[in-house]
Amino acid sequence: MPNAEITGWGKCLPPAVLSNHDLEKLTDTSDEWITTRTGIKERRISHVEVSDMAEVASRRALAAAGKEPSDVDLIVLATCTGDSIIPSTAAILQDKLGAYNAAAFDLNAACSGFIYALVVASNMIRAGTHRTVLVVGSEKLHYHLDFTDRSTAVLFGDAAGAVVLEATEEPVGLLNSELGMDGSVWDILRVPKDGNVGDPGPRLPEEGGIRMNGPEVFRRAVTTMSEAAVRTIEGAGLQLDDVDLFIPHQANVRIIDAAAKRLGLPESKVFINIGSYGNTSAATIAVALTEALEEGRVSPGDVIVFAAFGAGLSWAAAVLRWGDRVTPLGTSDADLPPTDKDAFALLEPNLEYYGRPELPRDE
Repeated sequence: MPNAEITGWGKCLPPAVLSNHDLEKLTDTSDEWITTRTGIKERRISHVEVSDMAEVASRRALAAAGKEPSDVDLIVLATCTGDSIIPSTAAILQDKLGAYNAAAFDLNAACSGFIYALVVASNMIRAGTHRTVLVVGSEKLHYHLDFTDRSTAVLFGDAAGAVVLEATEEPVGLLNSELGMDGSVWDILRVPKDGNVGDPGPRLPEEGGIRMNGPEVFRRAVTTMSEAAVRTIEGAGLQLDDVDLFIPHQANVRIIDAAAKRLGLPESKVFINIGSYGNTSAATIAVALTEALEEGRVSPGDVIVFAAFGAGLSWAAAVLRWGDRVTPLGTSDADLPPTDKDAFALLEPNLEYYGRPELPRDE
């Protein structure tokens, strides 16, 4: 039975930056409030669509693997903010890449989506049905930001990340995984009306936007993410000391710190980049993995653990052994089209739709 090795990796980060100090002009918050509670300092706001970011990250990942779009036989796109419901955003991505030999579908497990997609793709390679799979996480979360709700408006950003999986006989790739869901608490993190519930027609402002029970999400996130990681490591026949790098979902630095503490991992074994990008949902782990490789944090043969939680309430963990190569075979000049809009201009439609918060006045 073949294994599935990650042979290419890439990311796409939109150029418009929204800092905490910028947010002070949009909602009732402060840099200190955001930083102490989340660890986030800034995030990116996209001027393009999910499929556009996914294309750039994918082309960079393919170049790193030394592959062409025509080599791909499956695309799995993890997203909860796709370009459309019909067709899938994966279909749009396939066309933009010209990867017409590939089957393609979207997968929505919210912030757990990239691990879900990685596990699905790895097992399809193991089953022998596919040999070269493109796994992408891409999100345009700013579309759902309501700045009258500072508890969610400060958390999210836009980005995309991608990896290429290839069949190999080497003892590398996915060693063990766990995918989970507790649908009994589906309503603690949601966008109330962004589907087919109720009568047709445009949604009202109060029916949109990301709505979250923050304390409940925090409590469950720490438990589900860390416990799933432990079970997955032990299920692979490994000990916690065998872990070389832990790459968790980048939602909140306090959640990451709590999970790492439960795993008994030192800071040197935990990768964190939430300060620069915020929570980019299904894109966070793919972007973090790419940056870990760029920073020399991954060595041949390393045991890497991914863990995530998300709306649903979903959770996922995966343990994999890295292959021999930690440098890209090639690079791509793919990039997003330029824009003259800053983050404020890109967020103006949100303020018009959801309303402008009443900011405190200086005395």
